[in-house]
Amino acid sequence: MKKTLFAEFTAREGAEDEVARMILEYAEKVREEEGNLAFEVYTKESHPRAYWIFEVYRDEDAFQAHLKAPYGGPFNAALAPLIEEDASVLTFLDAVT
Repeated sequence: MKKTLFAEFTAREGAEDEVARMILEYAEKVREEEGNLAFEVYTKESHPRAYWIFEVYRDEDAFQAHLKAPYGGPFNAALAPLIEEDASVLTFLDAVT
């Protein structure tokens, strides 16, 4: 079964350009993962510092491999001081069939 989630965070005022650069670089790496099916980065039209990321992985194993990728920890550590939340807020989704 696919593993689907929605991650969200808000860039601190003044950190917008750095966060945009970082998330776009990170997205390129994640999209190259064998089990990644989607990694789409959005900002809210009415609040461009608010990031929404839609992620889909082939299955739980692919998601776990994503979590263990060597670039994930450094990315999250660098992102933490640049966002308003303590970390990305994750919402896991189930498809309605």
